[in-house]
Amino acid sequence: MRAQDHPNNAPGVPMRFPPWFENFQIKYINPVAVPIARFTPGITVITHRGRKSGRRLETAVSAYRKGHTVAIMLGHGKTNWVKNILAAGEADIRLRGRDVHLINPRIVEAGSDNPSLPLMARIAARRGFGVFVADIVPIQ
Repeated sequence: MRAQDHPNNAPGVPMRFPPWFENFQIKYINPVAVPIARFTPGITVITHRGRKSGRRLETAVSAYRKGHTVAIMLGHGKTNWVKNILAAGEADIRLRGRDVHLINPRIVEAGSDNPSLPLMARIAARRGFGVFVADIVPIQ
């Protein structure tokens, strides 16, 4: 299956990596990345609920923060974790050793230039990646 025909390839959120790489990452990389994320620079874990199962799920991501905003580049398109968080309207993430709550999740479409985004996310958006963005609320 080509990336253009994949269900994750949504308008404004193109799938930039081939489907075989996504399958490889889900099967082999994520099970290893989630447990070691707190020891690995640049990788963090986002915790969310399955929109159909209601189960607590964890996904390893590379998140970038600017002020009270967190941004995650969507190289695999609009994946299940993105759909889950958009449906729930919230999630939790560990940033710089602190757990924070995410609210107001949204997608910044590929090709846009939003100055409120962290630099890496702005560059990715300009180069054709969709970006997941949410506001940060500290957990008490």
